[in-house]
Amino acid sequence: MDDANGTGVWSERDGHVLVVRFASPPYNFADLAMLEAIAARFAEADADPAVRAILLCSGGRVFCAGADLVNANPVANERAPGARNPFYVAAARLFAVETPVVAAIQGAAVGAGLGLALVADFRVGGPQAKFCANFVALGFHPGFGISAVLERVIGRQRALLMNLTARRIRAPEAHDWGLIDQMASDDGLHATALALAHEIAAGAPLAVASTRRTMRGDLAALVAAQTDHELAEQAWLQKTADFAEGVKAVAERRPGRFVGA
Repeated sequence: MDDANGTGVWSERDGHVLVVRFASPPYNFADLAMLEAIAARFAEADADPAVRAILLCSGGRVFCAGADLVNANPVANERAPGARNPFYVAAARLFAVETPVVAAIQGAAVGAGLGLALVADFRVGGPQAKFCANFVALGFHPGFGISAVLERVIGRQRALLMNLTARRIRAPEAHDWGLIDQMASDDGLHATALALAHEIAAGAPLAVASTRRTMRGDLAALVAAQTDHELAEQAWLQKTADFAEGVKAVAERRPGRFVGA
């Protein structure tokens, strides 16, 4: 399937696997159009009995550098009081996917890019893969459900460490922590991730779906509720001097000079 709507999202079938690829070079920033397009491809997979697994991947050297808070902040304070944010509505839709997802992570997964990686059931990482919850470096609160989902993958203490320090977790450590499930070479990343997707797709589809529902539990509902809380925290933090300084500091590639106001 081509990128008819210009969203930077493509999909194609490989047997029982739907390969979904997104690209918006050079940083593959996550925006509403991209998330909605990926969610639409996921919905098509869920509706097609012949699709038994999804491979999510991106083009270029970066998996996803998050949202562009400098030029196109998707969680800016431009909503009616109490209204849900469309960006996070789309994020919650991704976590509600019923088809198992494998993600191929070839480079940085930062902020919302980390959230997108966490949508997947499994992550296959290349040697340059790295993960960062960089929100506090921006004077910001985590979003995309990360404040709830990350600890399910790597445990509470490691999730707390990532969220409070904005530390980059590189591939070897991420593998040790379980943030990466399988390592692969740069050249073999796509093939390794696709092989894992096919391995899942080879199982009895009703049994795979049933088992996944049991083990995934209330994840989709948790993300929907958590993103509402995250957005409320982000709303007041966006009014602070520290947030303005954090966004400026990231754009200028320097540490933030925060004052607690």
